Amino acid sequence: TIFFASQNDVLALIEYCCFSNLLWLGPASQAQQGTQPQSIKIEGDITLGGLFPVHARGPAGIPCGEIKREKGIHRLEALLYALDQINNDPDLLPNITLGARILDTCSRDTYALEQSLTFVQALIQKDNSDVRCSNGEPPIIPKPERVVGVIGASGSSVSIMVANVLRLFAIPQISYASTAPELSDNSRYEFFSRVVPPDSYQAQAMLDIVKAMGWNYVSTLASEGNYGESGVDAFIQISREAGGLCIAQSIKIPREPRPGEFDKIVKRLMETSNARGVIIFANEDDIKRVLQAAKRANLTGHFLFVGSDSWGAKSSPIEDQEEVAEGAVTILPKRASIDGFDEYFTSRSLENNRRNIWFAEFWEDDFKCKLTRPGIKYDPDRRKCTGEERISQDSQYEQEGKVQFVIDAVYAMAHALHSMHMDLCPGSMGVCEKMDPVEGRMLLQYIRSVNFNGSAGTAVMFNENGDAPGRYDIFQYQMSNVSNPGYRVIGQWTNHLRLNLEDMQWSGGEQKVPDSVCSFPCESGERKKMVKGVPCCWHCELCDGYQFVLDEFTCDMCPFDMRPLKNRTGCRPTPIIKLEWSSPWAIIPVFLAILGILATTGVISTFVRFNDTPIVRASGRELSYVLLTGIFLIYLITFLMIAEPSVVVCAFRRLLLGLGMCISYSAMLTKTNRIYRIFEQGKKSVTPPKFISPTSQLLITFILISVQLLGVFVWFGVEPPHTTIDYEEQKPPNPEFARGILKCDMSDLSLILCLSYSILLMITCTVYAIKSRGVPETFNEAKPIGFTMYTTCIIWLAFVPIFFGTAQSTEKVGSFLVCLVYFQPIS
Repeated sequence: TIFFASQNDVLALIEYCCFSNLLWLGPASQAQQGTQPQSIKIEGDITLGGLFPVHARGPAGIPCGEIKREKGIHRLEALLYALDQINNDPDLLPNITLGARILDTCSRDTYALEQSLTFVQALIQKDNSDVRCSNGEPPIIPKPERVVGVIGASGSSVSIMVANVLRLFAIPQISYASTAPELSDNSRYEFFSRVVPPDSYQAQAMLDIVKAMGWNYVSTLASEGNYGESGVDAFIQISREAGGLCIAQSIKIPREPRPGEFDKIVKRLMETSNARGVIIFANEDDIKRVLQAAKRANLTGHFLFVGSDSWGAKSSPIEDQEEVAEGAVTILPKRASIDGFDEYFTSRSLENNRRNIWFAEFWEDDFKCKLTRPGIKYDPDRRKCTGEERISQDSQYEQEGKVQFVIDAVYAMAHALHSMHMDLCPGSMGVCEKMDPVEGRMLLQYIRSVNFNGSAGTAVMFNENGDAPGRYDIFQYQMSNVSNPGYRVIGQWTNHLRLNLEDMQWSGGEQKVPDSVCSFPCESGERKKMVKGVPCCWHCELCDGYQFVLDEFTCDMCPFDMRPLKNRTGCRPTPIIKLEWSSPWAIIPVFLAILGILATTGVISTFVRFNDTPIVRASGRELSYVLLTGIFLIYLITFLMIAEPSVVVCAFRRLLLGLGMCISYSAMLTKTNRIYRIFEQGKKSVTPPKFISPTSQLLITFILISVQLLGVFVWFGVEPPHTTIDYEEQKPPNPEFARGILKCDMSDLSLILCLSYSILLMITCTVYAIKSRGVPETFNEAKPIGFTMYTTCIIWLAFVPIFFGTAQSTEKVGSFLVCLVYFQPIS
């Protein structure tokens, strides 16, 4: 039934239920219907309540099942042991005896809620003035004992259910095993405290372990219910706040799993196989069935489990599954074995432990024998208990931890009552009026203020939310290279992690921590391309071409004068090259240039030697000297084209590159023009044409040359000569072959413009050569000049489109240009 009501209405409803239950059900009737819980009553001046899962959850329709030894009987005996110790301690609550009312929760929250109503009966004001028995007499209703505080419960879901009732009646509660994070909510569970740390601490410890192992991609696995789901929720919440960890999958194990359910769970986990780490908050049975399913799937050694305290250092979850569990890291609240309790518990027998009404049932289960108990059917083959059996050390273990926290919880309540008694009843023997009854809210304040060394020697204290400090031992299940396979302590967590990675050991004895990451680190020269919505997953992309890795997510281009390092972590200067004298592209032109210079020098020497001979004079020696000078300069420019570029070299390149050809073509143009005018004039009259004398010819030639010089000097003024490094010409896709070319700052267009005047002279000279083709054969100079101009034009027609249409290297373009200027003088 779901209803909305005020606190007073709830109290009224509980009062009605409890009162009607007490009035109309007699003891016999209550026993038959199972509504009156069996309980242990320990007499005392002050009574504490106790809630323990003495029995497991029963099948459908039955509240209780089989008896629970470690979590039930051992813990219950720990409370009885603690009461004995406190009552015999003259310094703690002197002259005050602690009693108890202990109930069985049967590991079921709804049943525990029903049982816990026993604790609040004394606080309910009942008006029974109108109630009469069948004979008309008023009923005799025994006054229930007043419970000042409750020790328990075990399961978080049970504690939550009970805490909601106890807070209505201001009864403080101290749990010895409930770890759900939501119980830290002081606004909802203000009267709840616990001597174990909450799962939020446990989740933080597990997160620190995961990060210490370098994992950033894990899955979570939780048993359905408060413990598993709240534990995983706390882990996920803390991991989100901390950052750096991604949850691949969060899988819930159903409370009632169907056949094949665990095989499906393992299959789902393998959908994100890189998430080898599995954070598991589950009960023992679920842990074991997960390991069995992994073994059936041949995944031994694949999953790397990080288990909560429900796994701890227990052997039952991994029994017969040791190979699958190898390497599992588990945590457990720091605990110790209580020697005094060992001696106490092993001395218990049927004769000296009659106060524990469930001890006989435990005795039968532990020794596999039967006692005579009414209404109980036994296996006829089971032997009869003799009563002479004795509990051994082996039969009572797992005492460690389960006992310690129960004892600490009882002592915390006792220390709070002791402090309260010291303040309210100074010098008083026994319970004074101010503590009769004990005021719950005041007792809570004393509980939150306790600070003493507990049964294991560690401090017992509570924070403002009633939580104990987080202290955990970290275990790893190891098999390889260990003489005794089992759980080994590899670290501790007390608000910060101390993990000994060198002590860890994984499947097959491997020492290196396995990976559990979504994506492995990118290699050198690669950037991360993040997967949308999953900050731990990325694809690696190569920074190609001239890019380098700016940061882990970004590729950036190197500056124009640089190329990336081989590992692409940065940029390096691009090597600078120039045409070397040792290059074949330089050796061949230099060799030809030397031959040309020698030949030209030989011709000049011959002309000088035979300067006054008729043949030299007839050839036009003045223009011949000018022509030979131009040819000599053309050969000389080769050395300037190969020399290392500098301002001086670049200036002479500009000056001499076009000047040599300009001098040659100017001399040839003047000569062809003279021949043409002489023969054209001869057709009209016998009068010779003007300006055909040697002096006139030289003047005309120098005028033509001066135009070239004027243009070069204007170029010097507009754009002074300088060097530049061209990084674009040799920039192939592979940056390893990139080179910067040191050259004079002359563009292809400026180079052609530099030669354009010479081309104009050449074309004009060719026109006159064509016009002079009809001169008498006895004038043998005209036809060679014509042939020369024809071949020169053909060479230039081929050179210009090739030069502009191809991206040649400096060596090839320079050599092609040098070869071009060779053909002209040779022609």
